Amino acid sequence: MSSTFNRTETSRLQRYLQEKFSNSELVLKERKEIRDSVEVILAGEFIGTIYKDEEDGDVSYDFNMAILEMDLPAIT
Repeated sequence: MSSTFNRTETSRLQRYLQEKFSNSELVLKERKEIRDSVEVILAGEFIGTIYKDEEDGDVSYDFNMAILEMDLPAIT
């Protein structure tokens, strides 16, 4: 079951990710119309979405990042 984010939760999650990836340029941005997820922005570029899930009293977060094959570097 999906659930809505609140600002405190978004801030806590952003701090966790910044510390986990040692990158203060990682920012979470609330979405205007959709409240069950936040956008993940890295150095000003959208890189993915985090969804919140609450089930049986447990809360979890799912980070979804699509990577296009054309964005991958060539291997030489």
